[in-house]
Amino acid sequence: MDNKAYQDSGGRSLEKYPRPSVAVDAAVLTVDPETGLTVLQVRRAGGPGWALPGTFLHRGETLAEAVNRALSTKANVQGLRPRQLHVFDDPHRDNRGWVLSVAHVAVVPPDQLVDRFPQSTRLMPVHTPGRLIYDHADIIALAVADVRARYDSSPDPDHLLGDEFTLRDLRLIHEAVAGHALQRDTFRRAAEPHLISTGDTVSRGRGRPAELFRRRNDE
Repeated sequence: MDNKAYQDSGGRSLEKYPRPSVAVDAAVLTVDPETGLTVLQVRRAGGPGWALPGTFLHRGETLAEAVNRALSTKANVQGLRPRQLHVFDDPHRDNRGWVLSVAHVAVVPPDQLVDRFPQSTRLMPVHTPGRLIYDHADIIALAVADVRARYDSSPDPDHLLGDEFTLRDLRLIHEAVAGHALQRDTFRRAAEPHLISTGDTVSRGRGRPAELFRRRNDE
């Protein structure tokens, strides 16, 4: 359709409406054995400080394509499939002008970030992400809340552990996401309905072998 030909009920064409610039920002989370849940950040190229990987949407580009482009060019991270989280649309959120951001979130195993740029990226604990531009701290907070809600209802939904794991491994991942210790028996009772025993065990240390589980097909 020719935009100039279209007119609304007041006789105005689309060109008469002011439009914001559209950006994407990605909260990429992973688990560090020492610090727990962490978030990927990139050093700003056009100014001081750090930010979430993000970029402006280009003409003819989908939001997913823009996110992947930002992760590749700014962090050297490929192959992720971030999902849309929320639209941050405060007209004053960005000091460069009227910019709304479609925030995305992804939770990935650490090995998917091993090739990130070493000098211009960093992983920061989500509870102390440092000083960030615009509302990126709010994006992180919402991403963490979203991920924790998902982990409350499903065993490791982002497959940080792979296909087979012990209950201890599963609990430790959930503790890292939750940010606090979980009661063992309570966690086991909540997790077992979502799991299937493989019939195999694994030996670690001097204790008795631990049973291996996998997720049910619908998890």
